[in-house]
Amino acid sequence: MPDDPAQWHVFEYEGFEIHVQPLQKPTPEHAPPSAITRYVYIGHVCRPGANADVPGEAVHFHADGDDAYKSAQDAVDDARHIGKSIVDGTHPDLSVLPLVSHQHHPG
Repeated sequence: MPDDPAQWHVFEYEGFEIHVQPLQKPTPEHAPPSAITRYVYIGHVCRPGANADVPGEAVHFHADGDDAYKSAQDAVDDARHIGKSIVDGTHPDLSVLPLVSHQHHPG
């Protein structure tokens, strides 16, 4: 399935690409009709030109279940920040080390 360029945002950072797609958060069935639309995101970090659908080619991440943003842009901004933390090695759970296959990292 080709990526829709209107939906995916790509940021280059430190030799990696951060791909982010904002998504409208599903409204719970019990929510009132006037419920405010909120947004979440999915994304991945990869090397330029990598195929994110191939295992080991990208580090995937997404908004936590409780996260919700007022606008798609807010979701993209936060996801970009998360992507940078993955590249920088400051994210608590995710790292680009698996993408750097020529380096052996004892683990």
